[in-house]
Amino acid sequence: MQPTSWTQPEFERIALVTIDVQRDTLDGQPFEITGTSKALPHIKRLCQAFRSNGAPIVHILRLYLPDGSNAELCRREALSEGAQMFLAGSEGRELAPELLPHNAAAPDDNLLLRNHPQEIGKNEWYIYKSRWGAFYKSCLEETLRAQGISTIVLAGCNYPNCIRATVYEASERDFRVVAITDGISNFSENGWNELSSIGINLMSAEEFISELNGN
Repeated sequence: MQPTSWTQPEFERIALVTIDVQRDTLDGQPFEITGTSKALPHIKRLCQAFRSNGAPIVHILRLYLPDGSNAELCRREALSEGAQMFLAGSEGRELAPELLPHNAAAPDDNLLLRNHPQEIGKNEWYIYKSRWGAFYKSCLEETLRAQGISTIVLAGCNYPNCIRATVYEASERDFRVVAITDGISNFSENGWNELSSIGINLMSAEEFISELNGN
């Protein structure tokens, strides 16, 4: 399905949403997700382009409690037995350093776990999510609506789970969606076909940045 006037991005009302690009997901880390480090340079370029254009950026973070009580059911046993992944207060739950704005603060776990956005730069926030999809019981939709956003650009970790769930949640809320194909770990031909069929805009980071800059 080709994008239509109802699904094409509105560049004057656009925000970047990065999903779970945290230290623990990078190569060699405790919860390494294949392909996330490879996607990181493309996501970094997106962040730089959005900052240059004064457009909003939201970084979605996971924060697990040591007992696993706020994690998905499939991860609770591992966490309760001492697994080290996205733990509140740990270095591993921090955003990948390459994506941080200048002088950004570390995540304020107490604020985020209370479901409040944390501002870390001009038009830039952390938001906590507790499940696969970034909209589920989070303040993401409220934050985007307050900024007048109609279009979200998704990048991060990783397609089969969190990115895919977030795409469907965004579509259900009538957001226009751009998926950055080289900025999403484990994105596949099946993912391309699936998202194309529901009117999602599929672009490389280079293609998107060129359009954002009006080239």
